[in-house]
Amino acid sequence: MTELLNIKNLKKQFGEKIIFDNVNVAVQKGEVISVIGPSGAGKSTFLRAINMLDAPTSGKVNFEDQDLTNLSEKELDQLREKMGMVFQSFNLFPNLSVIENIKLAPVKVKNISDKEATETAEKLLAQVGLADKGTVYPYSLSGGQKQRVAIARALAMSPDVLLFDEPTSALDPEMVGEVLGVMKQLA
Repeated sequence: MTELLNIKNLKKQFGEKIIFDNVNVAVQKGEVISVIGPSGAGKSTFLRAINMLDAPTSGKVNFEDQDLTNLSEKELDQLREKMGMVFQSFNLFPNLSVIENIKLAPVKVKNISDKEATETAEKLLAQVGLADKGTVYPYSLSGGQKQRVAIARALAMSPDVLLFDEPTSALDPEMVGEVLGVMKQLA
């Protein structure tokens, strides 16, 4: 297997408070890894440190043989295209339809044609069980549906790694199964 991600001696602290220290993880292509812990344990901060949304205090994050801790913001942006993130609060643009939310980054960042981005978005919506929701706006969706749109949006960039930050925490218990089913299918 090919190693996609290698985290060495990662540490994050805010002032005197150490959030995590000496974290070492190697992730091979095709592996599914879970980070489990109580609320406030630093799981979200750890995920944000992996893609440098929140720079670690020390340590190394190697992604596809590049140390992210030593890259410029422009170089980081290029690598982030290959590292999708699904946030626990969905972060959908309320003024854009579902399909527009999904195709925005591929069109703006990867310069994919609107037609190709639309076709990909439609396929991804079908994959997450929302083929009929492309023209609606996020406010009309349930929590589980919003999270599945957020997953489709992350997938639209064809990432090599997909990070999920507590993807079911903001959902009603009956919606959790929907999202976990999509994640299992992806895995």
